[in-house]
Amino acid sequence: MTPFRHTSWVALTLCATLWLAGCATTQPLEPRELRYSAPMEQTFREAVALMMEQGYVIRHADLTLGRAEASLARWPEYRIQLQVSDAQGGSLVSVSALRGSQPIPPYVLDPWLVELQRKLGELP
Repeated sequence: MTPFRHTSWVALTLCATLWLAGCATTQPLEPRELRYSAPMEQTFREAVALMMEQGYVIRHADLTLGRAEASLARWPEYRIQLQVSDAQGGSLVSVSALRGSQPIPPYVLDPWLVELQRKLGELP
């Protein structure tokens, strides 16, 4: 192998490695959480209904597990991941979202959580 070919091969391998490493680095999802006094089942059903009202397509929903995932089919794709669990006489909602493949900052989800609070009749 000539020195030029060897150098070219090394450079090409390095570029491919860096390119693939860039694809593999994603930030972890940071959920936003809020407690509600409504029971878990009611909170879950209202949260899923709220996602549908806002145009999200429910991809997965399991009441037993308290988990749902929905996506908004417009560019870039928005996805919401929902987890509802029992919590001391009420429920705990944990929600996170992605825009394309990038996490959305948790504070952006506050209006969604407040709207869920309104639907449950728990606004102060």
